[in-house]
Amino acid sequence: MKIVEKEAKSIIVPSRLPHADYVANPYTGCQFGCLYCYATFTGRFVNEPRSAWGSYVYIKTNAVDLAKKQLQKWPASKRDSSIMLSSVSDPYQGLEKKYRLTRGILQALVDVRYPGPISILTKSPLVLDDVDLLKQLDAQVGLTITTTDDKLSRFLEVTAPLASRRLDTLKQLVTQGIPTYAFVGPLLPHFRYQPRLLDDLFRRITETGTREIYLEHINLPRYVKERVWKELAHEPEEVQEIYRRAESRAHRQVLSDIVYGLVRKHGLSTRLGGPIYHPDLNN
Repeated sequence: MKIVEKEAKSIIVPSRLPHADYVANPYTGCQFGCLYCYATFTGRFVNEPRSAWGSYVYIKTNAVDLAKKQLQKWPASKRDSSIMLSSVSDPYQGLEKKYRLTRGILQALVDVRYPGPISILTKSPLVLDDVDLLKQLDAQVGLTITTTDDKLSRFLEVTAPLASRRLDTLKQLVTQGIPTYAFVGPLLPHFRYQPRLLDDLFRRITETGTREIYLEHINLPRYVKERVWKELAHEPEEVQEIYRRAESRAHRQVLSDIVYGLVRKHGLSTRLGGPIYHPDLNN
């Protein structure tokens, strides 16, 4: 793993996401190296090729100082803005144990008594280390959970904590009184043909006490497709065909209909009204 310490010019920046006004990414790159991750494009900011995704992390060593200075200057009109950690890297990947940049940014928000909503999205149980700070903020934590199958999780999400650990993390957060949601993204293509697996995933999520989910269809821009196809080359032809069909509007419509039925069955609420799709990522 290539680790580079580097100073950043900014840390809390305007967001292009529909559910956050600002985002903070204290790391560029991600140790988890998920097969389907679209964030490989961020490699261009540090001169890393897309093929190197999962093998490098750039540490924004001054992230906490930048956050402190920025928050102190924000006018009252900005202080109800929503801030997300993180949008293109996991804020609790393993290096957070050493650098504590995410914790430092949360502490900066606590110190200024930030009243706006804070959202965390992660795959890691490390978020539990910061419950003390999260309780002092208007914070919600999301865990990305794409499957209940630990073997499949290891294939798709390489070095990320197993799905079973993420479900347990959700349960612990709920027990601690932290608002939670599950990010089921991407919706894996085979759920269309085996809806019982998605049924089981939703059931396991509700068993944690979590009642809100955020859903996203798989995005396969060229650079993601190349990586996925390489890994699927040794899989049966029927598996490869499922992923080829996943790019079609017809596939998304069938899978969305399955999702809506299961959401009602399990009494879940969905962010943004249902599964979203980012066609711009395919340009």
